[in-house]
Amino acid sequence: MFRQAREYGPVFLIPLAWGFVTAAHLGVVSSSTLFIAHVVMAALLAVFAVTGRQDMREGVLYTWWLVIATGFVATVTGAVGFRIGSSGPFFQGVALFGWMLLPAIGFVDTGRRVSERAWVYFGGATACVVGAATYALGLLGTLPVGLVVGLVLVGAGQTLAIIDAAFGYDAIDTDRGVSDGGSA
Repeated sequence: MFRQAREYGPVFLIPLAWGFVTAAHLGVVSSSTLFIAHVVMAALLAVFAVTGRQDMREGVLYTWWLVIATGFVATVTGAVGFRIGSSGPFFQGVALFGWMLLPAIGFVDTGRRVSERAWVYFGGATACVVGAATYALGLLGTLPVGLVVGLVLVGAGQTLAIIDAAFGYDAIDTDRGVSDGGSA
């Protein structure tokens, strides 16, 4: 059951996380709630990285383990940003842009290794990069709605790609990194 939680949990946790971040940008969620979310997410990532390490030593799974381990550091950095003074927004930005862009690395590697539906992963990576750029334009004031649009792009791209990965996982030979004709 724990293995299934590791395999399918991201299908629910990724859109939940991006929904939380978007809600915070819209003023619906307080910074205290976002701090708590960072702490919970850091704990989940730590458990996932430790318990999944044995199964994620090579191929595309190793790439994803690196994304998770690095994402843990980014998440802790973001949590620290809620507790320190004037440098806080910088630390929060590290976490935000880290989670916008880190999964793009995993999606590109996954897309390179599957023979079917690679477009899903390359599309997820593209949504991450375009969403991060759109968000950055929003920060600069060039595109006022860019903050929310960027978050929605990143969240949607990551969610669609992780759904395909979770339900098409058995079709990927993670050692050789090729598809056996299944849904991935």
